[in-house]
Amino acid sequence: MTPIIDDIDARPGSTASLLRTFVGLYLRRLGGWISASALVSLAGSLGIPEAQARTGITRLKQKGLLLAERDDVPGYRLNPAAVTMLERGDRRIFEMRQMTDADSWCLVSFSIPESARSVRHQLRKRLQFIGAGTVSSALWICPGHLEGEVEQILHDLDARAWATLFSAAAPAPATSLVEAAAQWWDLAALRCAHEVFQASLSTLPSESFAAYVHLIDRWRVLPYTDPGLPPSMLPADWPGASSFHAFARLAAQHEAPAWERVEATTR
Repeated sequence: MTPIIDDIDARPGSTASLLRTFVGLYLRRLGGWISASALVSLAGSLGIPEAQARTGITRLKQKGLLLAERDDVPGYRLNPAAVTMLERGDRRIFEMRQMTDADSWCLVSFSIPESARSVRHQLRKRLQFIGAGTVSSALWICPGHLEGEVEQILHDLDARAWATLFSAAAPAPATSLVEAAAQWWDLAALRCAHEVFQASLSTLPSESFAAYVHLIDRWRVLPYTDPGLPPSMLPADWPGASSFHAFARLAAQHEAPAWERVEATTR
């Protein structure tokens, strides 16, 4: 089966993003299938009007995430090819890792011919999405524990023959580690993303189901784009830990009642 690629361009809070977040959170727990009426009803609880929900569901089918399947009533089944992607997302979203100075790094060197420049563009885009930094245009760096994800990206893009991976200890730049990290990653943009996330928590819905799905939807990109650099490479006031602790606290508060709502709607 062809693997389903995460929709990294979906804007948090959009119909596409919220529906994708819902599917990732609940369809496996529901046995992989949900009726069309229940999905539309739950989408309505997220603030998505019925017509928009049906259009969004159609787009998830077009992207291969959902398969139309009738079981007495019309419904949708999770594409089995999406399970690996969702499991990888679970690890990122709920188990955000903070590197230490003792952890290894993965270096990604590649030379892709001009005839495959679209592959080169997609490779850079997807490496950035998983939190890799740019040392130079053809040399990227990421935490060593992400090597498997790099391998998967290269496999998906049929680009493995053009890349070489290296396992490395601590980098030794000419400047300080903090200065080097600021050059290799867009730390200003990451800081802004953390601050936007933290500010958005005051606008979560009061009802637990909607609050939980919106919380995950607003959070889920951050654990990808923020690589969890070791403290020695970050400013002292880095907001990453505060974001994760706030996320974990609210997730623990809303997770169980949110699931109860889904169960009640899908019985």
